[in-house]
Amino acid sequence: MSFKYTKEELFKEFYAAKEKDVALSKKPTREEKELDVYKNRIQFFYDHIDLKKKNPEYYSEVDVKFDKLLKLYETDNPRDAFYMSFFGMTYAEKKRQESRDDNSESDYE
Repeated sequence: MSFKYTKEELFKEFYAAKEKDVALSKKPTREEKELDVYKNRIQFFYDHIDLKKKNPEYYSEVDVKFDKLLKLYETDNPRDAFYMSFFGMTYAEKKRQESRDDNSESDYE
């Protein structure tokens, strides 16, 4: 029987990498720590890109674009890069939009 990654296993590995990054951070709050260091998460993507090239059958049960995720995590601000790729705006811009939307909805209640 051949090994196959599941989505849950990849999430566990990624969470472990994130926790290592949090431990490396010197920031005061958990949220700041999660957004400070990305070394282990970036290495997670490099490792899986390499492993997927060597053993593509390991990933036959999941569809993850490790190379695209790596590019986002290697930017200066990965959170903004994700928001730009999905919403076409930065995290701060999206939060302002959501706040305006919430305020306009409460006007009708």
